[in-house]
Amino acid sequence: MVVLTQEEWQERERVFQERMRLYTEPHRERQRRGEKHPVMDFLFTYYTQRPSRLERWQPGFGVVLEGGAKFLDRSGYTETPDGVMVSPEALTPRLLDTADFVHRLLSATESRPAQLGCFGLHEWAMVYRLTQDELRHSEWPLRLGVQGTNEVVESMRIQCSHYDAFRFFSTAARPRNTLQPTQQDRVNLEQPGCLHNNMDIFKWCYKLDPLVPAELTADAFELAAEIRELDMRASPYDLGELGYSPVEIETTAGRAEYVRYQRAYAERAGVLRQRLIETCRQLPEKHVG
Repeated sequence: MVVLTQEEWQERERVFQERMRLYTEPHRERQRRGEKHPVMDFLFTYYTQRPSRLERWQPGFGVVLEGGAKFLDRSGYTETPDGVMVSPEALTPRLLDTADFVHRLLSATESRPAQLGCFGLHEWAMVYRLTQDELRHSEWPLRLGVQGTNEVVESMRIQCSHYDAFRFFSTAARPRNTLQPTQQDRVNLEQPGCLHNNMDIFKWCYKLDPLVPAELTADAFELAAEIRELDMRASPYDLGELGYSPVEIETTAGRAEYVRYQRAYAERAGVLRQRLIETCRQLPEKHVG
């Protein structure tokens, strides 16, 4: 059991909130203006953690907060002789089932070698043989135009293993994928080189609220934000007006650039994945204790 003084946890809370507000405040401002952002909105729409929740610091399971009475206003916390902590009662069967699934998924993912040859073609497959008006980000032009984009898809091997990317493929692109992943295939197919898999570490952190320390969630969110930027820079969209230079995966140099980023992100994600695996592994043990 870890005990944090009020001064210690308040400082951690302050630093954490400053980190997250670098993202949440611009998002709120865009919302007030009614402005869409093809890169950053994804972090608040595809992922469902509300900005207010993203800003909310929490210690994680097994940490006692001296002077932490304000946390009793949240569900899942209890008072002890030493302070306030996440209650063992928060370890509901549903949450423990989620932790078990996340542990199995992340452990299976980590056991596989990173595959670095997808080149971000999932974004191209999502627009394959669609008209400009049918595109998810129809207000943004395609760098190579509709025909040039289709030709890139037809000239390269698509090998997407991530179900939540594959399910957004256009109907015409689906048969071109070497795999046909389903939701039930996650544990068997996920691999650590996948950008979307590495972004999803953030999702698994907040799915386990309030058991995961806020700093791990923040680390996962910041990595997801960086990866999302690469995801869209390597996409067929022309986002130069927003200051995003393209990673031209239709060229040899662009593919090499993509792989360098992909390898670096896979290494960083591996560290976060191990931290979350360990958090999940300890939960039933702590509950029994």
